[in-house]
Amino acid sequence: MVGSARDGHLEVERLAVPGYEQVVRCRSTASGLDAVVAVHSTVLGPSLGGTRFHRYDTFDEALTDVLRLARGMTSKAAVAGLDQGGGKAVILGDPTDDRTEALILDYGRFVDGLAGAYLTAEDVGTTQADMDLIRSVTPYVTGVSPALGGSGDPSPATAVGLVHALEALAAHRFGVSSLADLHVAVAGVGKVGGALVDLLVERGARVTVADVDEVRVTTLVDLHGVAVAPPGSIHTVACDVLAPCALGGTLNATTIPELGCAAVCGSANNQLLEEADGDRLAAAGVLYVPDYVVNAGGIINIAEEWGGYDPARAAARIAAIGPTTAEVLRLAEAEGTTPVVAADRMANRRIAAALAHRHDG
Repeated sequence: MVGSARDGHLEVERLAVPGYEQVVRCRSTASGLDAVVAVHSTVLGPSLGGTRFHRYDTFDEALTDVLRLARGMTSKAAVAGLDQGGGKAVILGDPTDDRTEALILDYGRFVDGLAGAYLTAEDVGTTQADMDLIRSVTPYVTGVSPALGGSGDPSPATAVGLVHALEALAAHRFGVSSLADLHVAVAGVGKVGGALVDLLVERGARVTVADVDEVRVTTLVDLHGVAVAPPGSIHTVACDVLAPCALGGTLNATTIPELGCAAVCGSANNQLLEEADGDRLAAAGVLYVPDYVVNAGGIINIAEEWGGYDPARAAARIAAIGPTTAEVLRLAEAEGTTPVVAADRMANRRIAAALAHRHDG
């Protein structure tokens, strides 16, 4: 711990975490807020990342999650060519039981106190309505309603970007130009995964879905006639591409040997449980496209708000995820390494160039 202070009824505690510009915890006994913001880097610009509202078993588990997510956002923004840094936030609790207007407003005041180092947005467990409420106490929020000048829910943009990535993957790995030739297993059909299924079916792909929420699955079966797999075993389904679109850590030493796919390309953050899992996938003959490369559509969309939101400009930048994915796969093949290593090199080169320019200036 670096130090703590009180801002009204908010108790703010700064944590010392090597490699991060700042990590701050905020609690309020009045509203029940317990939240952490991690700012990994602002080299390219203010850090931007969503707020995850989730029940964690321990504070250490929440801290580990937010640190991994923030670091991933730095790489995501760098590879996407955004002038944004990497940050993320978590609110500890159950969004169904613990979400109140007072808690969300306190969280907004917490973000405001960081003075623009972190720009928040919607993520798992938070909603556009939450972002609109946060906007009432701070300007440092994105993804608010179009009526407030924002771009709205970033989930559809994430799904569109993922389709562009899948098209690049299809050309590289399978030598086909259409998703109609692929069987995609979508693990998790919430806001992003559900929108992805709609887009895949529209393009003629064969789709299998799984989710712990049976209502979501039933809705997609009734709408599209998709196949269904149990949530715990969808990774074993024989398919061309597995698209993890729920929480992270699902690709690990246990699940990788069980994979039934030829490639993995999905929207979930931090799909690899540990760095070694990238090598495990390569050894298993599974082509893995790094999540932070292919799921950047949402952050690209909300980043556009700061220049005055232009849907056409945002759509063009989201479409560039396709060529970026193709370049990552090309570099990995040319350099004889994994796409994870190739993407990391691309991100690190851009950040290093920005640091060099800052020092020269």
